[in-house]
Amino acid sequence: MTIRDIAKRCSVSVSTVSRVLNNHPDVSAASRARVLEAVREAHYVPNNSARDLVRPQSDGIGLVVRGVGNPFFTGVIQAIERAIGGAGYNLVLHQIRSEGDELRAGAELARSRRLLGLVLLGGRFDYTPEQVALLDVPFVCCSYTNSFGSLAKDAYSSVTIDDQREACRAVRLLTEQGHQRIAILLDSTQDSSISQLRYMGYRQALEESGLLLDKSLIGETGSFDMAAAYETAARLLAGRRDVTAVFAIADSIAVAAMKALHDLGRRVPEDCSVVSIDGIEMSAYTVPALTTLAQPQEEMGERAVRILVDMIEGRGRNQHVLLKTALRPGETIAPYQVFASGRM
Repeated sequence: MTIRDIAKRCSVSVSTVSRVLNNHPDVSAASRARVLEAVREAHYVPNNSARDLVRPQSDGIGLVVRGVGNPFFTGVIQAIERAIGGAGYNLVLHQIRSEGDELRAGAELARSRRLLGLVLLGGRFDYTPEQVALLDVPFVCCSYTNSFGSLAKDAYSSVTIDDQREACRAVRLLTEQGHQRIAILLDSTQDSSISQLRYMGYRQALEESGLLLDKSLIGETGSFDMAAAYETAARLLAGRRDVTAVFAIADSIAVAAMKALHDLGRRVPEDCSVVSIDGIEMSAYTVPALTTLAQPQEEMGERAVRILVDMIEGRGRNQHVLLKTALRPGETIAPYQVFASGRM
């Protein structure tokens, strides 16, 4: 007898049986008693891991991570791993470089490992129906959505933040403190991806504050590499005492910018304020601690898996979830008027 037979006998899902065997709390008392009674009656001996389920195809859910060096993904991966195991499935992890094709990698992984579904962590924002046709299993885009593509909403699922809205919120933290000369550090203003969305939020915040866009305050790094971010920040800010604040679209870029400011002899936040988005662990340990809008990494991973498992088990359909960031105050923003007297 297999765990699948136990599930049929009790009229519950395979994942419910797995959760009972793993002693997870999120099972009703009635279902738990029914499963345990069936296990005793059948003299069922579970595998060493309750995730080693016997299924016609596989018990695997794939996680394709695009951007192996992205520090933001660490917490999300951990949450996804816990959620997949807790649902009674096996995680199959596959990492590709930031320039890789996550759809093709996911399709190949799903077929070779006979996976039941995929979570795509990091990816392009401009899929077409023809491109996603490569995938013959349900999938969830985690940390991004198809903002610039042509997919119908019911053709895929996503869990992410509203990048434009959150970027606007981050820049408003600076404008509300009186800053007007605010630089932005980003990968590219026209990448049809996260940089472009957060750039749109930057522009929205300036417009709402009655500030004109100054293209000389835009620093395009060409990547999320910290060395490239440092070099871009150093070039952009050298000799620019008029710039009193920097919005970096990611914590890693902000940390590099803080190093560049230090090397230029400028203090954070006394001479230049810095704010970003992500909330990675490293940025809490900079000196001073970085002020950032922290993405809900754990919730992001858990919600992506929940949506996928519901589709695999026939309980749900494609859906889109927008999560909110939480301000981690840090110490890198100061009011403009505190040091304005020495600015001009």
